[in-house]
Amino acid sequence: MGIDIQRVDHVGIRVRQKEHALAFYERLGFAVVSATGFDQGHPAILRHASGVVLNLLGPADDAPAGNVLMDGDAKPAGITHVALRVASLEAAKAELARHEIPLTGAFAFGALRAVFVRDPDGNVIELDERAEEVVEDAGSWSDHP
Repeated sequence: MGIDIQRVDHVGIRVRQKEHALAFYERLGFAVVSATGFDQGHPAILRHASGVVLNLLGPADDAPAGNVLMDGDAKPAGITHVALRVASLEAAKAELARHEIPLTGAFAFGALRAVFVRDPDGNVIELDERAEEVVEDAGSWSDHP
């Protein structure tokens, strides 16, 4: 039976510099709901018109050379990325290019096509487009960031 989960409520992302992170996520279309008390541990809350909510937490107390969960040879357990469904991957790529946000990876598998970007702290954001609503076996892909 399990727990009656209705949807994902929000995603928390730890960041070092609030202003840099806010500027990045605003370029993806998120609007700031609240951004006070960040230095005291309160999240900056952002909402997208799609209903996706992000809580930017911080400030982070270190400056890693990369994403600990994605970039090293060791593969510790943890959440590696956030995947956001987009209506058109080509339109999303054009918007990223307009804001000079570089792609850091891409892949296609079955009905799924995706690109990856990184926020100023190296957190991975995947933008997905599916040709159909069928969720297929992820298998393996070599072009993952």
